Amino acid sequence: MTRGTSGLLVALALTSLVVLCAAAPPTVARVGMLTAGSGLPATREVFHQSLRDLGYVEGHNLTLEQRQAGGQLERLPALAAELVRGEPDVIVALGPSALRAAQQATRTIPIVMLVSGDPIGAGFVPNLTRPGGNVTGMTTLSSRLSARRLAVLREVVPQLTQVAVLLNPEEDTKVVDWQQTQVAARAWGVRVHPVELRRPGDLAPAFAAMHRERPDALLVLSDGLTFRHRAEIIRWATDSRVPAMYEIREYVEAGGLMAYGPRRPELFQRLAAYVDRILKGAKPGELPIEAPTAFELVINLKTAEALGLTLPPSLLSQATEVIR
Repeated sequence: MTRGTSGLLVALALTSLVVLCAAAPPTVARVGMLTAGSGLPATREVFHQSLRDLGYVEGHNLTLEQRQAGGQLERLPALAAELVRGEPDVIVALGPSALRAAQQATRTIPIVMLVSGDPIGAGFVPNLTRPGGNVTGMTTLSSRLSARRLAVLREVVPQLTQVAVLLNPEEDTKVVDWQQTQVAARAWGVRVHPVELRRPGDLAPAFAAMHRERPDALLVLSDGLTFRHRAEIIRWATDSRVPAMYEIREYVEAGGLMAYGPRRPELFQRLAAYVDRILKGAKPGELPIEAPTAFELVINLKTAEALGLTLPPSLLSQATEVIR
């Protein structure tokens, strides 16, 4: 074989190798998602679409494993461990209970969180600008929104003096929300009293306690359990003719009176961006934790009519969306 022929064969071999490499399937990104509730289909689809926009397509170069506790928080540790055994590249943890379970299951796999309240006070991260460890993501900082929610309730009930606050005291971030709600209430001379909801069996006693107290209004601090049982909570508030404020729009879409909080599509778009950056090599501990920039007030006029309420035009003009 001549030197020229040998060189030609080598060139052909290299060309074939390049062609084979180009035809090889793309690396598949493995993403796990853990949530305490049963999921939010609309906002979860925003997350999926945002990943598609970034080039990640299920069945092609993305595997998305989802685990939902359905409001049964005791299931979360086992679900988190199951996800970790699958060795995902990133875990998305929705809610403080899911985040806590994910942190307990792994200190090495990157975790992108979405939680309300103060993640530092809850012990999830030591710093927002440079969280360190394997956790980053979004905090809705709902404790800072407590004053706004009470202010809206005061517009609906001008003589507001007593508000029941439904919460899970085992959720650290909800404890922070509760503390901030107390601060805002004291400034206005409004009495707030907690109604604890730790497990489904607490629903009936909680309703009975609120019936005895006869509050002027109800504030629901959402978690996986209250979201799972939102229909029963909304039914009690409507039947008892108690105006209620919620944290997320899904309660209002299910018949609740009103909700004020961050616009959730923006949150899930940002979660997808975090996942993309980590898959491309960014370290979660070096990615600053972000807060939302867009908020929404959603009001259900049908529910207002059922409660016999006439909402002031000034409040309706502030609404991002009015369900008629």
